[in-house]
Amino acid sequence: MGDEVMVVTTHEGVPQEFYGAKLVGSRSFPCPWYQNVPLSLALSPRIISQVSQFKPDIIHASSPGIMVFGALAIAKLLSVPIVMSYHTHVPVYIPRYTFSWLVKPMWLIIKFLHRAADLTLVPSAAIARDLQEAKVTSANKIRLWNKGVDSESFHPRYRSHEMRLRLSNGEPEKPLIIHVGRVGVEKSLDFLKSVMDRLPEARIAFIGDGPYRCVVCREELEKLFTGMPAVFTGMLQGEELSEAYASGDVFVMPSESETLGLVVLEAMSSGIPVVGARAGGIPDIIPAEQEGKTGFLFTPGDTEDCMRKLVPLLENKELRETIGKAAREEMENYDWKAATKMIRNEQYEAAIWFWRKKRAEALGPLQWLTERLFPSPAINFR
Repeated sequence: MGDEVMVVTTHEGVPQEFYGAKLVGSRSFPCPWYQNVPLSLALSPRIISQVSQFKPDIIHASSPGIMVFGALAIAKLLSVPIVMSYHTHVPVYIPRYTFSWLVKPMWLIIKFLHRAADLTLVPSAAIARDLQEAKVTSANKIRLWNKGVDSESFHPRYRSHEMRLRLSNGEPEKPLIIHVGRVGVEKSLDFLKSVMDRLPEARIAFIGDGPYRCVVCREELEKLFTGMPAVFTGMLQGEELSEAYASGDVFVMPSESETLGLVVLEAMSSGIPVVGARAGGIPDIIPAEQEGKTGFLFTPGDTEDCMRKLVPLLENKELRETIGKAAREEMENYDWKAATKMIRNEQYEAAIWFWRKKRAEALGPLQWLTERLFPSPAINFR
C-alpha cells in the first residue's frame, strides 16, 4: 500500500493540496441543527471520477454525516475495501435535538452502514461495548482507534498572562476554570452553573460556539450565567486556542456523551489538570489506575463528587502543577504519528484482509460452478 492520500471534504474552495494530501471539495448544504456543519453526499460524477483516477487501496469514511453513504457507494462501485470510524454517538444526541422515536431508525441506519463496512474504528472501549451490545456489526470487526493529540500545538509553553487576563475578565489572580468545546445541550454545561454557585471566588471561561436551534446554545448559556464571573470567547483557533488551554488552572468536562474527548487530551497535553465525568470515552483517557495522578473523574451529574475533586486543585497550586505535569508526560506517549502509524499498518491491513475474505466467500459458489461447467482438461506429463 502506497503513502498517497486523497481527502474528500464537505468544504468548497479548498486548496488542491494539504500537507501532501490531495484535497477534493464537494458542494454541501448546512445541517439543519448545526448551521456551521456542512453536509454533502459527495457522489457527483466529478468526485467519483477523481477517486477512480486516484485508484485507492482503501477508503476511510470518517464522518457522522451523510457523506458516509457516498463513500460506501464509491467503495462498492470501485470494489475497494472501506473502513468507517464511529466518533459521534448519534443515537444519544437524537432525543436532545429532535424526536425520541428517531433513535430506533438511526440504529438501523448505523447497522446497515457498518455491516457493509469491512472494519469499524471506535475512539473508546465504551463505544465499542455500545456497538457490540446493539449488534451493529460482528465484534471482531470493531477495533479501537488509539487516542492521539498534537502535543506540539497543545503545550504548557503557550501559557500567557494576556490570555489569562482575557479569560478571567481582568482578574488573573483568581482561580480559573476553563471549558473548551461545542456549546450544546449534550455537553451538560448547565451542570457547571451548580459548580460555580459554590465557588464565588473562581472564574470560568467557555471557549467555543453552539449549534443553530440548540436548546442550550451559547446565548442561552450566557443568560444562565448572567451576573456570574463567566467569559464566553466564542470559537478560538491556532495559537489563541493553545494559549486558552495552557492559561487556565483546571479544565472541567461535565459531558456524559463524549465518544473520545479530544478536548480532554488537548487540555492534558497543555499541562492542565482535568476533572471529567466518568462516562463515555473519558475513563479511557484517565483510567482507574491513573485517577488522582494524571486527572480526576466524578460521577456524572453529581455536584458533590465534582467539588471533592475540583476544590483541592483550585486551592493547591502545587497539586495543580504535579497533576498537570503528569498529564503532560502521559500525553507525550500519544502523539498523532503513533496513532496514524497503527491505523495504517494494522487497522487498514485488517480491513483489506476482511474484504478479501468476504470477496472470496462471495465468489466461491461461482468458482465452483465454473469449474464444473468448464472443467480444465487433464494434462498428461508422459
